[in-house]
Amino acid sequence: MKILVTGAAGFIGMHVCQRLLARGDEVTGVDDLNDYYSPQLKADRLAQLQPQPGFRFQRLDVADTKAMQALFAEGGFEKVVHLAAQAGVRHSIHHPMAYGHSNLVGYLNVLEACRHATVQHLVYASSSSVYGGNTKMPFSEDDPVDRPVSLYAATKRANELMTHSYSHLYGLHATGLRFFTVYGPWGRPDMAYFSFTKAVLEDRPIDVFNHGRMARDFTYIDDVVEGIVRVLDRTPDAGEGPPCRVLNIGNHQPEQLLDFIACIESATGRRARLNLLPMQDGDVPATYADVERLERWVGFRPTTRLQDGIRRFVDWYVGYYGAPAA
Repeated sequence: MKILVTGAAGFIGMHVCQRLLARGDEVTGVDDLNDYYSPQLKADRLAQLQPQPGFRFQRLDVADTKAMQALFAEGGFEKVVHLAAQAGVRHSIHHPMAYGHSNLVGYLNVLEACRHATVQHLVYASSSSVYGGNTKMPFSEDDPVDRPVSLYAATKRANELMTHSYSHLYGLHATGLRFFTVYGPWGRPDMAYFSFTKAVLEDRPIDVFNHGRMARDFTYIDDVVEGIVRVLDRTPDAGEGPPCRVLNIGNHQPEQLLDFIACIESATGRRARLNLLPMQDGDVPATYADVERLERWVGFRPTTRLQDGIRRFVDWYVGYYGAPAA
């Protein structure tokens, strides 16, 4: 199939492209290669894809309406995986306009392009952050999500609502995926597991918020990709409403932050130095995914244990950056 993947030089995007190419799909990847974090890391991810048959890349900002129109006019895309976005809860506090540009204007361009091109299925990235300060565990797709605690979360919830309207008005088949703390090789440097590993290897203290009283539903990248591809292959029907749905993708196993740090210590063979701090604005104390709906829909739920996934990440990190002297 001809598939467009936005955010192709991103962490999840690179892995999704690899999986689709491996099974013989024709993949067009787009990315603006911005400097939110290391452009070199993005370029190196892209270098894993560009030699592969069936892959082509175009540097493009999804918020550029004319460029998106031209891309779809010539692309003949049957399905779209939309992963391009301005990420980061904390970053949204200080750089709000970037989120309006990428996550709202950019996503509206994707929706418009998909409806005019009669794309068979749009799969797009939402986030567990839409659950805000919800204290009911685990988080279910049926829970209220009308009280976001960060602008990033608000834009992701807006994406879900925008999709529903396009699905209702134009019959657009679409699935939103609420990702729960995705981690693994080639990951994002702004994520805790990445910065913690770097600090532990360099014998620097790590900032631990809410004095370590936090839990996250960490989801290994291979499990996320498996979920994305299975969902992409099953297009939602109209049923009793518009042909769209939202699904959680998480490990259904929240891990305490201090246990998570212990996994990094075990994988690196070094002790962490903890700088205990209060909760940061926009953060939440815990996330926990109910994945029953995902399992019913595509027969899959994530299974990778945190200690196994962290070890694979650390092995990649040391291979990519090298290990500082002990």
